[in-house]
Amino acid sequence: MVNNVRMGTCPVMEVRGVNFSYGKNQILRELDLIIKEKSITTIMGANGCGKSTLFSLMTKNLEPDSGRVFIRGRNLKNISLKDFATKVAIVQQYNDAPGDITVRQLVSFGRTPHITFLGEGEKEDEEKIAWAMEVTGISEYSEREISRLSGGQKQRAWIAMALAQRSEMIFLDEPTTYLDVRYQIELLQLIRSLNTTYGLTIVMVLHDINQALHYSDYLVGLKSGKVLFAGKPNEVITEEAISELYGIRLKVAHLENRIHVLM
Repeated sequence: MVNNVRMGTCPVMEVRGVNFSYGKNQILRELDLIIKEKSITTIMGANGCGKSTLFSLMTKNLEPDSGRVFIRGRNLKNISLKDFATKVAIVQQYNDAPGDITVRQLVSFGRTPHITFLGEGEKEDEEKIAWAMEVTGISEYSEREISRLSGGQKQRAWIAMALAQRSEMIFLDEPTTYLDVRYQIELLQLIRSLNTTYGLTIVMVLHDINQALHYSDYLVGLKSGKVLFAGKPNEVITEEAISELYGIRLKVAHLENRIHVLM
């Protein structure tokens, strides 16, 4: 197995020697990880491996017991939440908002970190909101209540809100959960487009192995709170790696120059 692989010479985020426990239950153990700029990195692993805890530490929702997390060389511990929100946008697995607010109102919340006491930048805010709705394909629903959207449309609206922040990084926690296959693929294609067109650094947690393979530049496999492997999909995904990560033996095939895990 390949441990703690450095994912390039220009890291935007680094996790160094992180330990984290809930009471006496240690979740992460001396975990090191580097996120490469302008890439899509997907964190994967079996339930209970520490994915959600790592996600929370990297998004400033938790603090490590020991070790540090850095963004652009700055310790997250020393960055205010407002400052952090101008650098990182987050789309959680479970999102909730009053059903009677419109899509545009929801997306406008993404501008909150940029609000000043003098109310400056309102024109820029409007431009960013319109842009976020356009690139996510929900402009036509701007005045529709959130409660009247389909699951796929709702997820696009939450991503649009994240985009309106104009952060350089977006974290997505299992963004395809509860969506049917069509909307899963459309959403992942959107995420890839945001990366390639706008150079956004994206970190995702995904359960579907093949989706992780096909829509990621780098994969991070977690097991028992440690990095089991990290690197490019075609370099780290083997039958042995899948077996060690999930405890099940699955075939790995190469079809049309792409790697697939056969279920």
